[in-house]
Amino acid sequence: VQLQASGGGLVQAGGSLRLFCVASGITRSINYMGWHRQAPGKERELVAFITRGGVTDYAASVKGRFTISRDGDKNSVYLQMNSLKPEDTAVYYCAKSEYGSIWYFGSWGQGTKLTVSS
Repeated sequence: VQLQASGGGLVQAGGSLRLFCVASGITRSINYMGWHRQAPGKERELVAFITRGGVTDYAASVKGRFTISRDGDKNSVYLQMNSLKPEDTAVYYCAKSEYGSIWYFGSWGQGTKLTVSS
């Protein structure tokens, strides 16, 4: 299974950006899809996830600013990021999970880099 994330870039603080991820190599609908991020010198953290049924959850640091959504039953997910802060700077990774506990980042493990300038 490959998980391809895209949409990162350079944005000023207070700006917005939308990330996109699509999973390939799997035919059934994925139970959990999520976004993680890893800032320089820090551990990777879960930012948001969405279930196949549309249930969402967010890290406290992004709640109210980020919105995760799925494209119906398709294995694709968006992360709308508003009111961006310099501390949101990180590489963002898309991941999937069966039960929301153990996450798989795909055979490529590629992320998309977001840089928020102050």
